Amino acid sequence: MLRPSIERRFAADLAAFGFVARNAELLSAEARRLRLVGVIETLGRSVALEMDLRLEAAALSEMAENTRDDSDFRVPRVEWDYTARNVLTMEWIDGTPLSDRAALAARDLDLPRLGRALIQTFLRHALRDGFFHADMHPGNLFVDAEGRLVAVDFGIMGRLRPEERRFLAEILLGFITRDYLRTAEVHFEAGYVPAHHSVESFAQAIRAIGEPIHKRTAEEISMAKLLTLLFEVTGLFDMRTRPEALMLQKTMVVVEGMARTLDPRLDIWTTAEPVVREWIAHHLSPAAQFEGAAREAGQLLARIPGLLRRALRVAEQIDLATCRGVALTSEVAAWEREPWRLRWGMIALLAIVALLAWWGW
Repeated sequence: MLRPSIERRFAADLAAFGFVARNAELLSAEARRLRLVGVIETLGRSVALEMDLRLEAAALSEMAENTRDDSDFRVPRVEWDYTARNVLTMEWIDGTPLSDRAALAARDLDLPRLGRALIQTFLRHALRDGFFHADMHPGNLFVDAEGRLVAVDFGIMGRLRPEERRFLAEILLGFITRDYLRTAEVHFEAGYVPAHHSVESFAQAIRAIGEPIHKRTAEEISMAKLLTLLFEVTGLFDMRTRPEALMLQKTMVVVEGMARTLDPRLDIWTTAEPVVREWIAHHLSPAAQFEGAAREAGQLLARIPGLLRRALRVAEQIDLATCRGVALTSEVAAWEREPWRLRWGMIALLAIVALLAWWGW
């Protein structure tokens, strides 16, 4: 249930944060690079979603569908008949809080296994589903009687588009395999690093990040030093903050920290590797890429009749305009404003149709 006056209090806080961010960007180039205004706007959109508990229930329901076959993770069931804008009713969860390490140990649970499951669950949701719980702090996670992780509080959720999932998978795989050049290339392909910088120089910089933590256990890694180095590298290469990735980055840090409390000797890269490689095999292998290209070609073919009908209408209207003086419609105006883009698009479509017909023959 929403607390009384919570919307008004959040609105006041966001207004104050926005005032500080706008003035900081006016005065500081570093603040503009960090895109503080964009960060506050992202936070504001997230808060707006949290204020309607029907949307939280929908997020919970969506994640339940995504994870119904997962053996080590589940979410509570929504009681839709008792859910409204200000009230969310869901299944009662009996479990041990993940924050209570002593209680987990008293249950004789395999804590290292739980740590691995936590890392792999989060990555699976981000990569496989493109939809992840973005507030996975210890108070929102429990371990049920079957030893499964159970998450609650779905007010803050994150989404990744297909291209963002590819970038994430390739960057993680690059660190896992120590292929720093490919990792650097992905950053440039994604637009994370401005094009005027050198790929090789950036690869050298991220090698300085990756090598000290490769094959090290969690207890041997100083996250403070690592984050400091990452921040210095982003400044050195003019990397601007990407507000859409903030929830992913924040949640990754929190999840990694929880996993460390369960298993101080956890190897993050070894734990992440099976999930990353599975996603790569399903989406970036030659067979997967061919299947994706065929699917896109099918979608394009489905649009061809409509595009051809539009082209015929445009041709008829041009004929009327030139022969009878009829006024141009908006479609003809668009054709005349961007003739080359539209005409070359039609030529490309016809070429694809011919190629696919020849291929089928």
